[in-house]
Amino acid sequence: MKLLFALVAVLCLRGAAVAQEAAPSVALAGLDGQKSALTLADLAALPRVKISAKEHGAAHVFEGALLGDILAKVGAPSGKALHGAELADVVVVEARDGYKVAFDLAETDASIRSDRVILADRIDGAPLEADKGPFHLVVEGDLRAARAVRMVTSIRLERVR
Repeated sequence: MKLLFALVAVLCLRGAAVAQEAAPSVALAGLDGQKSALTLADLAALPRVKISAKEHGAAHVFEGALLGDILAKVGAPSGKALHGAELADVVVVEARDGYKVAFDLAETDASIRSDRVILADRIDGAPLEADKGPFHLVVEGDLRAARAVRMVTSIRLERVR
């Protein structure tokens, strides 16, 4: 009986691991401790935008959602609410391979900056391949793709005071 129980427990844990692999997500954290996770389905439900950007010398069309719309899920100020002390808030984006970039929050707001920052799940009309995705941060207008982040695992807001 103990062996049967152990076997069932192992199968349940394996099933949970497979489910986690099947549903990748990005961990989101807000300024006041708000936490959320963004799945591919959540990203697909947000308003979609396309931007053109070069990576490694090749032009691509990326599709995803505005980073500002994603940050709204964890209470990020935007529009007219983004003023004063909030202009010192930063967004830290981290990747599975340890790569990390930071933006000031204002860079993600369409009322302040015309170039867009998106979290993409598609490139040139197809889903991102494993070495780029499933989530890829793309910054419109950058002359070099140094702030592009492939394999995004977390996005968090931090206060700089």
